[in-house]
Amino acid sequence: MEIKETLISLMTEQAYKPMNIKELSKMFHINKSDIKEFTDLLSEMEKSGEIVKTRTQHYGIPEKMGLVIGKFQGHQRGFGFVIAEVERPDIFIPADNVNGAMNGDKVLAKILKEENKGKKCEGEITRIIERSNKTIIGTYDDSKNFGFVVADDKRIAQDIFIPKAERNGAKTGQIVIAEITEWPEQRRNPEGRIIEILGDKGDQGIDILTIIKKHKLPEEFPQKVEDFAANIVEEIPKEEYARRTDLRNLQMVTIDGEDAKDLDDAVSIEVLANGNYRLGVHIADVSNYVKEKNPLDIEALNRATSVYLIDRVIPMLPKKLSNGVCSLNPKLDRLALTCFMEIDKSGKTVDHEIVESVIKTNERMTYTDVTKILRDKDEETIKKYDYLYEDFKHMEDLCSILNKKRMGRGAIDFDFTECKIILNEFGKPVDIVPYERGTANRIIEEFMLIANETVAEHMFWLNVPFVYRIHEDPDEEKLIHFSEFAHNLGYAMKWGKEIHPRMLQEVIASVKGKKEEMVLSTLLLRSMMKAKYSPECVGHFGLASKYYCHFTSPIRRYPDLMIHRIIKEVINGGLSEKRTERLKKEVEIASKQSSDMERVAMEAEREVDDLKKAEYMNERIGQEFEGIISSVTNFGLFVELPNTVEGLVHMSSLDDDYYVFDERHLTLVGERTKKMYKLGEAVKIVVSKVDLASHEVYFDILKAEDEEEDNEEYTVKDLDELIKDDSTK
Repeated sequence: MEIKETLISLMTEQAYKPMNIKELSKMFHINKSDIKEFTDLLSEMEKSGEIVKTRTQHYGIPEKMGLVIGKFQGHQRGFGFVIAEVERPDIFIPADNVNGAMNGDKVLAKILKEENKGKKCEGEITRIIERSNKTIIGTYDDSKNFGFVVADDKRIAQDIFIPKAERNGAKTGQIVIAEITEWPEQRRNPEGRIIEILGDKGDQGIDILTIIKKHKLPEEFPQKVEDFAANIVEEIPKEEYARRTDLRNLQMVTIDGEDAKDLDDAVSIEVLANGNYRLGVHIADVSNYVKEKNPLDIEALNRATSVYLIDRVIPMLPKKLSNGVCSLNPKLDRLALTCFMEIDKSGKTVDHEIVESVIKTNERMTYTDVTKILRDKDEETIKKYDYLYEDFKHMEDLCSILNKKRMGRGAIDFDFTECKIILNEFGKPVDIVPYERGTANRIIEEFMLIANETVAEHMFWLNVPFVYRIHEDPDEEKLIHFSEFAHNLGYAMKWGKEIHPRMLQEVIASVKGKKEEMVLSTLLLRSMMKAKYSPECVGHFGLASKYYCHFTSPIRRYPDLMIHRIIKEVINGGLSEKRTERLKKEVEIASKQSSDMERVAMEAEREVDDLKKAEYMNERIGQEFEGIISSVTNFGLFVELPNTVEGLVHMSSLDDDYYVFDERHLTLVGERTKKMYKLGEAVKIVVSKVDLASHEVYFDILKAEDEEEDNEEYTVKDLDELIKDDSTK
C-alpha cells in the first residue's frame, strides 16, 4: 500500500517524466525476486485507471498526460459524454470516438479539444477500464439465422447480436435478459446469449419487473438469509430487560403513513418543571438482531437501502424483522435505542442522553389522524385519542419552536408538490393525487432532524469513526448562474465572502406563493450538490447544520444500522485502538456503498414513477391541461402539470415562428413575433403523444383564441390572394 501511494506521489510531481518499468524498479530499489510483484502492482494500478502505460511502455498519471478517467454516459444516437471523477467539464465524445464503450462504463478519455468560446470540450475514449453492463434487458427480435436484443435503456445505442444457438427459446417481442459474451468494438455490435425470458410485452407486472432487473435490484432474499431470520427468537431475553432502561410506562406513539409496515421510530414528550420540553426519539434497535458480519448484515450492506416502487417494497431486511420483531408495533415490548433531548423555549438542546431501552408504544398513529386532531380539530378523532391529546398539542408547539430555530439559522426548506400514484388491482394507474405534507408530517420531520443532529454532534466530539450525512457547498459557477437568473426576475441575492445557506433561503422565502416559486426552487435545487454519506463530518449545507447523520431509520437504511452499533459499543465500554482502526475502514466502505445504492434506488423509483405517469397520460391524449414551464432547452420546453406530470413541447411543434434559445435567460424567443416562452410561465397544453417505451410524454401548446383567429384570418386572406394570382396567370 505504501509503495502504491509513493508511486502516485512521485508521478504527481511536476519534475516527473514518464518512466518505464526498468527505470521505476531502479528508483525504488526493487530486487530481482520482487520484480514480478512490482510488475503486478503496476498492472493493477493501470487496470484501475490510477496510472497509465503509454505505447512506449512508460508510466504516468492520467491527468498529466491529457487523459481523464470517468464514467461514459451514452446517447441513443451513438455519441456520449465522459463524466470525470475529478471536478472538470464533461467531455463530449462523438460517435466515431466512442470505440466500443457502453453507457455506464468506466473509461479513459483523451482530450482532443478543450472548451473554447462556448464549444464543448471534445475527446476520444482510449481505454475501457471497467465494463458496467454484464447483462442487458431488452426486446428480442428474431430472424432466420440470428436475432437482436434492442436495449430498454435508450442510452445503450448498440443492439446486441444473438447467434442462432444462443437464443434459448426467445421469440420476437419478448422481454429478455442477454448476457454479453463479446464486447463491442469500433463499428461492431456487442454479441450475447439469452439467459432469461421475463415474459411478453404487456404482461401484468412485466414493466416494473423490467426496471427492477435493469437496476439489478434484488428480488428475493438468499435462502441462507431467510433461514437465519426465521430462527430469530421474538421474545426479549430476561438479561436485556435487566441491563436496559425500562421505558414501557412512558407514553409514546409511532406516527407514519397509512400503508407503512416498517415502523422504526416512536416519539414521546414531557413538559418539565422548568418549562423545557423533554423529547424522546425511540428508534428500533435493529443492531441487536443484525450483528456484524452475520448473514443478515452482509445482505443488508449489499442492499444498503429499502426501495419503494409505488405498489411494492424491496426491503433491506426480511419481513420477519422489518415488519415483525424490529417494527415498533403498538402495545408490544420492543428493544430500542433512545435519544432524550431537553429543549428550551428557543429551540436549543440544553441536555441530552442516549440509552439502550425497552419500550412499548401506546398507539400506531397515522399522519392523517394526527393532522385531523391538530389542524382540523376533528371531535371524533380527538375523543378516540383523548389521553394523548395534550401530548400532541405539546408536540405541535415544540415542532413550531424547532422549525423557527432551524429557519433562523438559514436552513433551506423546499416545498415541492409531491404526488402519490394510485394503481388498481391490475397495476394500472387510475389517479395521481397530491401528497399532503400536513402538521403531523412536519412534527416527525423536525423531531427526526433534531435527533439526527444531536447524535451526530455527540459522536463527533467523542472522535470515533462514524458515518455522517453530508451536503457540501453548492458549485459556485452554477450558483452564479442561479443568482443572475434570480436577478433577472427581480430577486437579488446577497453575496458574502462565503456561501451561506441563509442567502439562498431568503430568495426562496421571497418567492413563496408567487408564480416564480416552483421555477426558482427547481433551479436552485439543480445548483446544489447531492447529499451523501461520508466518514468525514463536513456539515449539511441545506440544513445549515454543522453535524448531521442518519440515526432514525435502521430498518430501511444501512448507515443508521451501522452507527447504532458504534453508539452501543461506545455506551458499553468504548472502542479499543484495534477496533477503531478496523471501524475506520468499515465506515468508509459503508458510506460509499450506501451512497451508491441510494442513487440506484432513487433512479429506479423515479423510473417507475415516470413509467406509470406515462401510462396515465396515454389514456388522456387529446385532453387539455394548464401547467407551468418547468424547463427551457435548445430543443423545446418542458411543462409540468399540477399532478407533477412533466411533458416536452418539442421545438418542431412551435410552428408559428422560428424560436431561438436564450441560455442566459432560459427563454425561447420567436425571431419574427418576438413571442417569448420563459421559465415559470403558465401555459395551456394538449397531450399530443406518449412514448410508453421511453416513458416520455409530449404536449402541444394551445394557442390563445384571439391568436388563432388572427392566424386563420391571415391564412384565408393569403389563400384568396394566391387564388387570384393563379387565375391571372
